[in-house]
Amino acid sequence: MPARPFKAGESCILYDHRGRQHLLSLDPDKLFHYDRGAIPHAAIIGVPDGSTVTSTKDSKAVVMRPRLADYVLKMKRGAAVMYPKDSGALITWADIEPGSRVLEAGTGSGALTLALSRAVGTDGLVVTVERRHDHQTHAKRIVAGFRGTMPDNIDFRVGDVEDVVADVEPDRVVLDLPEPWSVVVPAAMHLAGGGVFASYLPTVPQVQRLRDAMDHTGTFIEVDTFEILMRSWNVSGRSVRPEHRMVGHTGFITVGRRRL
Repeated sequence: MPARPFKAGESCILYDHRGRQHLLSLDPDKLFHYDRGAIPHAAIIGVPDGSTVTSTKDSKAVVMRPRLADYVLKMKRGAAVMYPKDSGALITWADIEPGSRVLEAGTGSGALTLALSRAVGTDGLVVTVERRHDHQTHAKRIVAGFRGTMPDNIDFRVGDVEDVVADVEPDRVVLDLPEPWSVVVPAAMHLAGGGVFASYLPTVPQVQRLRDAMDHTGTFIEVDTFEILMRSWNVSGRSVRPEHRMVGHTGFITVGRRRL
């Protein structure tokens, strides 16, 4: 399949002569300026993914569509985002698949919302709830900036997630909230049988309180809490060694399934 050409409004990653990555939102009236001159966005719009473009100082740069991980790590953030290493594990252990009906809170900067939208596919739905209007507005810009348009499978809402569980009747509940235990009882009542309740928390006391709330309902089984650690390796000829720095603890993922 031939590479799709870039369109105005899309995002792209520009790799300069040093291999540095620059995230751009393509606008035909804008220029990207750096130490090797400037590159008009119009020179990128219309060329295929993976193309090489030339700056005004005759320096070469490669342009590619950002992977979701690239976009999440480089996008302008409002609220803190879930790292790709954690969102990938959460989606797998929550068993989110095409056609799933997912209730998410809070929306934050929209990073997890993007991953959930991709996972549920065109036949699924992500209802994402955020208490703050400013966070939701920012998240909408982030989501549309990655996809080039707003996906049809995302329903943005403002309010308290506890108030919409019964209305949504989700297959999965995914929470990135400081007090997810307030959602445990509504989820125990309205989450689909066999459905998964998943939460992401940074501290041990929060995890303890959440697990106590889940145990108290007597509804959730296969409850597990874990963290994901990620270490890159440097590979250069015969020199193969781990990097000196790694992405260690960022948060705890807790998942459990609802029994009827």
